[in-house]
Amino acid sequence: MRRALLVVDVQRDFCKGGALAVIGADEVVPKLNAVIDLFTRASIPIFFTRDWHPSNHMSFKTRGGPWPPHCIQGSQGAAFHPGLRVPPGAVVIDKGTEPDYEAYSGFQGTDLKDRLKGDSVDEILIGGLTTDYCVRETTLDGLGYGLSVSVLEDCVRGVNLNAGDAVKALREIAAKGARLVQSSLVLASYDALRRGRKLDDGVPAQSRTKTG
Repeated sequence: MRRALLVVDVQRDFCKGGALAVIGADEVVPKLNAVIDLFTRASIPIFFTRDWHPSNHMSFKTRGGPWPPHCIQGSQGAAFHPGLRVPPGAVVIDKGTEPDYEAYSGFQGTDLKDRLKGDSVDEILIGGLTTDYCVRETTLDGLGYGLSVSVLEDCVRGVNLNAGDAVKALREIAAKGARLVQSSLVLASYDALRRGRKLDDGVPAQSRTKTG
């Protein structure tokens, strides 16, 4: 299977000090960077999604939505986390770009599906923010399009607007067919292949869901 890595919305506004800061968001950056470095060396496609909202987006509280204004187009808050490694030539997918159109999923209103198909990708690994919204919706859409989807369980964090939302999201996507994997196993698997050995980097989809 041809893999791709999909890094979801690791932007300043979702990290410490941001307009919609998620507890523990900064913790995913070094773990994601390790996978990004591995995939870059292996010439495996990497895609980065980002919220890219107009100032009057429908999700904002000023328009009756649930969220404070965040990730406004061209703003500092919409930039990727300063520690996130975005390789030259990486594909950036903007979503939520229209004021009256919601887009939690990286597939909604974007060309991500076509880009993956163009690269002959049939398996995606997902990490980023947030577990209970954009990661969840992107995962479900990927499964709906017939892709094999693995979520890097230690590389996601949730908003938890309601207590336990992130854990519930992980259980839901696992029940729908996504695998929950650890980035350390992905890294070890590729190292084993480099050494001429075989190592499974996956864990059963029904595994315990601690992250959130």
